[in-house]
Amino acid sequence: MKVMILAAGRGERMRPLTDRVPKALLEAGGKPLIVHLIERLARAGLGDLVVNVSHFAEQIEERLGDGSRLGVRIAYSREETALETGGGIAYAMPLLGDAPFLVVNSDVYSDFDFRRLEPAAAALARGVLDAHLVLVDNPTHHSNGDFSLREGCLTQDGPPRLTFSGIGVYSPGMFAPLKRGTRCPLIALLAPSMARARVGGEHHRGEWLDVGTPERLDELDRRLRAAKARS
Repeated sequence: MKVMILAAGRGERMRPLTDRVPKALLEAGGKPLIVHLIERLARAGLGDLVVNVSHFAEQIEERLGDGSRLGVRIAYSREETALETGGGIAYAMPLLGDAPFLVVNSDVYSDFDFRRLEPAAAALARGVLDAHLVLVDNPTHHSNGDFSLREGCLTQDGPPRLTFSGIGVYSPGMFAPLKRGTRCPLIALLAPSMARARVGGEHHRGEWLDVGTPERLDELDRRLRAAKARS
């Protein structure tokens, strides 16, 4: 299964740090966020990666190269201006191919085992579903959540609500209606499939952090350095 890592965003909430460095290269525990993610993907046997880039794209490409130093293969989807999640995925489709693929936000730090998504990818390949998202408990900064999970399918209505983790598996066909280069949020493409009960989901109850602000980056940095000191 191919993997797309989303790294094209401007990182407005991370300013002023992202005025000179792309968010994906901000460090926690002495290592860029995107490298933490790539190492976890590699341990799960997922080494065929597509990284979308826009803001300070050259820094990301220089730091990661072709991925060989990290034991993976990296192709880059270069967006002149960031196209949001849905538009960015659609733009990268020539690199992602015709099989279901995994998409992960570069600013997510989690202990989620990506191998758990293999059955979901198989269901998408059979045409049973259009997408499968990983949800987590609502963090304090996003207390209202995003979706409800009922009998294994996502809906936009009713409690209890959970937060989208930034980890999901998608069918290429879901992005076919979108003209390549169009700016589009992911929810605009998910909503029609959710209405037909064609978006599956699961609830991850382990470690997860959206490293979206300088404060949460500092929190993760302190935690990782403390863990390293103990070991």
